[in-house]
Amino acid sequence: MVNYQQIDTTFAALADPTRRLMVERLLRGSATISELAEPHDMSMPAAMKHVARLVDAGLVKREKVGRSVICSLSVDPLDAASHWLTEHLEFWNRRLDALDRYLAKQEEAKR
Repeated sequence: MVNYQQIDTTFAALADPTRRLMVERLLRGSATISELAEPHDMSMPAAMKHVARLVDAGLVKREKVGRSVICSLSVDPLDAASHWLTEHLEFWNRRLDALDRYLAKQEEAKR
């Protein structure tokens, strides 16, 4: 069963380009919030808000290690979104293939 609320939350979190870049960075491995903020020239509070949004969406897990907060990627929400996209891609591919066949028949009938 598709959890549309989870998919909505995932896509909403990924709608922001900064958060997408943070997720891409986490694909290479865990990182501190400072490391995630560095390429974006943003304050720590701003970075923490972005990370919090990713955590709320279930995309990122945080772990406090000493004075640092280590972030890691959680792929379950991405898997669910990917599954949903794949299902819809297959549907539209079938529809477009049917349209292509229909248009080819129409073109053939004109000759």
